[in-house]
Amino acid sequence: MIMRSLSAITLIALTAGLFGASAQADTLRCGSALVSLGDRPFEVERKCGAPVHRDPIGYTLGSYERREYMIEEWVYGPSNGMLSILRFEGNRLVAIERRRER
Repeated sequence: MIMRSLSAITLIALTAGLFGASAQADTLRCGSALVSLGDRPFEVERKCGAPVHRDPIGYTLGSYERREYMIEEWVYGPSNGMLSILRFEGNRLVAIERRRER
């Protein structure tokens, strides 16, 4: 009985992950190059080219310093119906999101 319940929960979790609106990743492949969290914007642009869209989001405060850091999102794609949205904070790549184009 317990195994059946665990199997049902696992199936529900996998289904939600497969059909979710977006997915987070630590890396993004651009041709033969790989972009990783922590990369700088010039490194990403050198590996992936210019983004289709750049969107300045706003500013955030640093965790230890009283400095403001710019937040910017870059959009690449669509590639196979997926958009890649890269978020930069303080000149570092902090998030890579893959989302199905609508």
